[in-house]
Amino acid sequence: MEKIPLKRYSLAFKHQIVREYEAGAQANQLSQKYGITGGSTIAGWVKRFGRYGTRHKLMVIQTPDEQHRVKELEGRIQELESALAKVTLDKFMLETIIMVADDQHGLDLKKKVAPRFSTRPNNGQSKRS
Repeated sequence: MEKIPLKRYSLAFKHQIVREYEAGAQANQLSQKYGITGGSTIAGWVKRFGRYGTRHKLMVIQTPDEQHRVKELEGRIQELESALAKVTLDKFMLETIIMVADDQHGLDLKKKVAPRFSTRPNNGQSKRS
């Protein structure tokens, strides 16, 4: 089995490629011209060393119905986040009241929760028999 040689590019070479890209050359043209393998190699260099990053930005194209639905969902998210904040504050307030009542008045207001299942072994007997 033949070993595939690993390519290492110098920092000066990477900067040269980024300058050419920023001057208007296409990434696929530069890959072919210099024999650079890897689909995202040049994009990574441009992101790391470039002044402006890559030229491609994500554009989302939506119908008016989709835009309306997104706005509705964003509004719903805000409603839920504010409701969660209110419930969190209410819970904190009630826990503080219980703590103060216990400390200052000696009142034990915490619920005592009984275990749901017995810790005793049933020795193979069911409760119905």
